[in-house]
Amino acid sequence: MKTTSAPRPAVRPFRREVVIGFSPESVHAPFLLRCGALLVDYLLIIAAPVIFLFAGRFFGQDGSALINGELSNAGWLVAMIVTVANLVLLPAVAGQSVGKMFAGIRIVRIDGSPASVRSIVFRQTIGYITAVITFGLGFFFAAFSPSGRSLHDLISRTVVIRGRKSIVS
Repeated sequence: MKTTSAPRPAVRPFRREVVIGFSPESVHAPFLLRCGALLVDYLLIIAAPVIFLFAGRFFGQDGSALINGELSNAGWLVAMIVTVANLVLLPAVAGQSVGKMFAGIRIVRIDGSPASVRSIVFRQTIGYITAVITFGLGFFFAAFSPSGRSLHDLISRTVVIRGRKSIVS
């Protein structure tokens, strides 16, 4: 008895998505939307120390015992862990921090394809440090640049865009 089965589709070991006709100027995230995403990230990071300080105050600590206490130190430790996770690890994996997720924006390469882990880690560490060293002027490049790219985007060859992927038939 011979059985026939439907032909199996060819398996492609590596498929790269490319955005055709991508122009950063047309879909770059507006500066104020990026500022809103940064504000959400900041609030997420600063929440732990504030909550731990309130907890210390609730348990009767005040003055130097409140600031130098175990709860305050634990709050700052949690804040550092959240900072690394939210500003480096999460963007490296998903292309977005929590603030960018809320704002609906993401980090991609300048050709529209997903950014590599290396370029995002470079952007989020060395790029941010460089932007801060310029006293914040590196961030304001996004406000005045026609492509909407800030200094850390320029040196890492990325762009922050607003939009979603959709399949076009």
